[in-house]
Amino acid sequence: MISTPERATTLQARRLGIDTRQEPIIYLRADSPVCRSEGFSALSRVLVHTEHCKIIATLNIITGEMLRRGQIGFSESAWLRLQLNADDNVWLTHPRPVQSLSHVRAKVYGHSLSKQQFQEIINDIVDGRYADVHIAAFITACGDDKLDDAEIIALTQAMIDSGSRIDWGQPMVIDKHCVGGLPGNRTTPIVVAILAASGLTMPKTSSRAITSPAGTADTMETMTEVSLTLEQMKQVVKQEGACLAWGGSVRLSPSDDILIQVERALDIDSEGQLIASVLSKKIAAGATHVLIDIPVGPTAKVRSQKAADKLAASFIKVGEQLGIKIQILYTDGSQPVGNGIGPALEAKDVLAVLQNDTDAPQDLKQRALTMAGTMLEMAGVVEPGRGIEKATVVLESGLAWGKFCAICNAQGGMKQPDEAPYLFKLMADKTGTVTQVDNRQLAQVAKLAGAPLDPTAGVEIHVKLGQTVYPHEPLLTIHAESSGELNYAVDYLESHPDIISLRSDEELPDEEPLNEEVSDGEIALEERLAKECRHENYTD
Repeated sequence: MISTPERATTLQARRLGIDTRQEPIIYLRADSPVCRSEGFSALSRVLVHTEHCKIIATLNIITGEMLRRGQIGFSESAWLRLQLNADDNVWLTHPRPVQSLSHVRAKVYGHSLSKQQFQEIINDIVDGRYADVHIAAFITACGDDKLDDAEIIALTQAMIDSGSRIDWGQPMVIDKHCVGGLPGNRTTPIVVAILAASGLTMPKTSSRAITSPAGTADTMETMTEVSLTLEQMKQVVKQEGACLAWGGSVRLSPSDDILIQVERALDIDSEGQLIASVLSKKIAAGATHVLIDIPVGPTAKVRSQKAADKLAASFIKVGEQLGIKIQILYTDGSQPVGNGIGPALEAKDVLAVLQNDTDAPQDLKQRALTMAGTMLEMAGVVEPGRGIEKATVVLESGLAWGKFCAICNAQGGMKQPDEAPYLFKLMADKTGTVTQVDNRQLAQVAKLAGAPLDPTAGVEIHVKLGQTVYPHEPLLTIHAESSGELNYAVDYLESHPDIISLRSDEELPDEEPLNEEVSDGEIALEERLAKECRHENYTD
C-alpha cells in the first residue's frame, strides 16, 4: 500500500485506449482545478499516485468533452503500468527534480561522464523518470562517436547493473551478434541450431529491430513464442542447450529496450551505444565468448575497412575490461543476404536453409556455416580450420533442423510464417548486369511496406550482384499487409530508380520505354502493374 499525498485532489481514472508506445501519458481537462492548484500545464512531468503504485507521466491537456470534471485520462502505457481499474482513485503531485538530467546537459556540451553519472542516468531511465524527449537528448548527446572507450565501458556496466543477470554455472557460454546494416542477414537461428546440436550452450537473447526492417526476435516471433520469462528461458536452455528469445521480456539490460524505442524513432544507432547495447545484453545473459559479425560495404552500416577496424578494436577493448572474450568476423556487406527482407520473409529463408531445401538461399547458408564454424573453433569443439566442415555435417545431416524444432517447441510451439496479401513486382526494362544494390534504400522500402510491425511485410530480392537479367524479369517484390502501405513503398521505388543498378553492354532496342524518366543504367517500373496493385490484391 502506497500512502496517498496529503491535500491532493482525488481524481477518477478513465482508460482512453490511446497508444503512446512506451511513454506514459495522462490527460486532464483544461479547466481542471488540479492544473490551477498545482501549476500543471501541457507537457508537465507529473507524479501519479494510486493506492498501490506510482509513476511519472507526461501531462496532455484536453479542451473538449472527452473527460468529465473530476476525471483523469490514461494512455495504454500509463494504464497498464499502474494496473488500474475504471474509476480508481488517483492523486497527482510534482515529482522530485531529476538530478541526472544535469549529466545529460553536460554531455550535450561535450563533457565526459563518469561511471556514476552514467549509472544515475540509466537508473532514472529504467525507473521511468525520463520522458522520451529526455531520452532523445541523451541518445543524441552520445551519438556520432561522442563516447570514448572509457565512457562506453561505463555505460555498458551501468546498463548491465540496471537489470537481471544470469549465471549459468558453466565455464563457457557462447553468443553472437551482427552489428547490422545488411538486410536479410538472419544467420542467428541457423547458427544457434548448429551449435546447440553440437553440444554447446547458447542462450540467445535478441533485440527487436532498431533501424532495420527486422531483428532476430521479430523473425523468430513468426515461428514461435519469444516473450519468455527468465524462468522459462532457463528451462528451455536446460532442456535444449539453447533458446531464441526476446531479451526485453527477461529484463536483461532493461534500459536498452527503452533506448531502442527512441533510437528507432530517431533512426540513430551510434557506435558507442551500439557496443554498450550489444555487450550489456550479452554479459547480462551470462555469455563468456561472443562472435561479432561486422559486414563491410558501401551501403552497409559500416562502410569501410578502416571504420570496421575501429569498431572492432572498441568491441575487443570493452569486452576485455568487462571480462568477456570477443572475436571479430568481417563479412561482405555489399548486398542483402538471402531472398527476404522482413520478419516472415526472412523466417522462410531460415527454414529453407535448416530444412536443406534445394532452393534455399546459398549465400545465407554459407554465411551461417562460416559463423558457426568460427564459433566451434572458438569454443574448442574442433581444431582450427575444421569448423566449417563440422558445421556443414551438422546442418546437412538434419541435426540442426531437429534441434531448431525442439527449441521452438520448448518455447511454446512451432508455427509457419504467414504471407502478405498485397504484392508488387519491380521489373527489369532491358538486358543488363546487376552492378549495385543499395542496402539502405532496400531497407527503407521494406519499412515503408510495414516491416517489422507488420510481420509479413517486406521485400523479396530476385537478383544478386553480377547476375544477368533480361527485360520483364522480376528484380524484387514488395510484400505488404495493406494497400496503403504498399503504395507508400511503391512511391519510394518510383523516386529511387537506382536501388538496383544495371549495366547494359548494348544499346536498348529503339522502342518506347516502360518509364519515360528512367535513364541509362537504371530500372523501370511497370506502370500498368503499379496501377493494378493500387486498386486490388495482386498476386503472382
